[in-house]
Amino acid sequence: MSFEICIVPFWGQGHLFPCIELCNHLTKRNITITLIIPSTINTSLPSSFLQHPLIRITQFPSPPPLPPHDDLAPELEHILAHNPTRPVCAIIDIMMTSCSAPVFTKFQIPTVAFFTSAACSAAMELATWKARPLNLKPGETRLLPGLPETMTITHSDLKRRPHHPPPPPPPVAGAARPQSGGTGFSPPPGRELPHHGGGFGFPPPPGKGQPELGGTPPWLEDVGETIALIMNTCDDLERQFIKYITDHIKKPVWGVGPLLPEQYWSSSGSLLLDREVRSNRGSSVSEEEVRQWLDSKPRGSVLYVSFGTEVGPSSEENEELREALVSCEQPFIWVIQAGSGIEGGEERYFGNRGLIIRGWAPQLLILSHSSTGGFLSHCGWNSTVEGVGRGVPFLAWPIRGDQCHDAKLVVSHLKVGYMVSDDMSEKITKQDIVVGIKKLMGDKEMKKRAEILSANFHHGFPTTSEEALDDLVGYIKQRVV
Repeated sequence: MSFEICIVPFWGQGHLFPCIELCNHLTKRNITITLIIPSTINTSLPSSFLQHPLIRITQFPSPPPLPPHDDLAPELEHILAHNPTRPVCAIIDIMMTSCSAPVFTKFQIPTVAFFTSAACSAAMELATWKARPLNLKPGETRLLPGLPETMTITHSDLKRRPHHPPPPPPPVAGAARPQSGGTGFSPPPGRELPHHGGGFGFPPPPGKGQPELGGTPPWLEDVGETIALIMNTCDDLERQFIKYITDHIKKPVWGVGPLLPEQYWSSSGSLLLDREVRSNRGSSVSEEEVRQWLDSKPRGSVLYVSFGTEVGPSSEENEELREALVSCEQPFIWVIQAGSGIEGGEERYFGNRGLIIRGWAPQLLILSHSSTGGFLSHCGWNSTVEGVGRGVPFLAWPIRGDQCHDAKLVVSHLKVGYMVSDDMSEKITKQDIVVGIKKLMGDKEMKKRAEILSANFHHGFPTTSEEALDDLVGYIKQRVV
């Protein structure tokens, strides 16, 4: 029996790509998908996706001001009122639940919340809220009951440090807007994505403001009326965290990821070219030039340095990063974002030892190349799972919110990385970075652990996630029959 599911993504980096892959997995189960998006991002969708016979794109004229708010409700009501068929369910990005779920409820359509981030982030928020470890002193740690002992809370975890998204990148003639990292889409021109301000938590729901540290997780109320949660992760990485959330909210929670392109899973052990997966974007360096540069470097010698398009180090920290890369003898690729405060001409400092990329970087190619031996990353979830799946260890430099949880997962729980600093609430210095690079690139045992962990994904998309998707579909059918 075929039926229709509406999917409402958030259109920021790290949200739309996983949503596309979720759609692809559901169509394999003979489910018709109606994807509801603003018209401004329609051109970002792959042509093969747009031409899929089971996928229908429904657009509204333009996104409301970010973060999403109730201005979207009339658009959704109009779409649902004029939809030729009745969807049996709606899957809604957690960033959109507060403004979208009530509309589907009005039409008596059940909803499933979709987290594109790691399960550990939601679990850590819940556990911190319950434990209220706000009286920690410097040097103290606090266990969070129900979570692994590796995921303790420290005094520095509770200290906030403001960070802001970089401004939208300038247009590149003859190309789409530049991207860095290659893991998602930028917001529509002239807009910014919501941001955390450092510390814990997802961006606050519309109108609710920034939650207090240790306060009620801002998404908890929003999932109250949903029938289930799905998360962009898998049991192999986060079984304990998925179970913790399930036990707390008393409804099904499934790990249905990591939601990466099909080519990522089928190319395990071989080089993955981004142009075979993602549309071309503006960049100062072609994918072929990146490949040739990597081919010229020894195996495991290259440090890949890339932050997301939404956030980045401060201008002062970028200067520290540049000086650290000058001091190290390590070959590296450095992706520089627009708005980073780096004026240009860095190439004169490094010669052929460093490759500077301005704009979009072919991240899948870089992480799958045998010359890449380390990843200095903000630990956004897409970048994290792409690196883990290719056996690349991390030097973690989280900037805000869920990235801090991802970094703790990588460093303390999975043990495939180092933190760039012991206290991320303070400015990161050249010395922090130099020490971190030397530890990361010189640790053969960590590289072995990263390779062992990546072996879980050598046989393709995780079996547990395939089973979770089957369970989700069965659960939806059971609810509507």
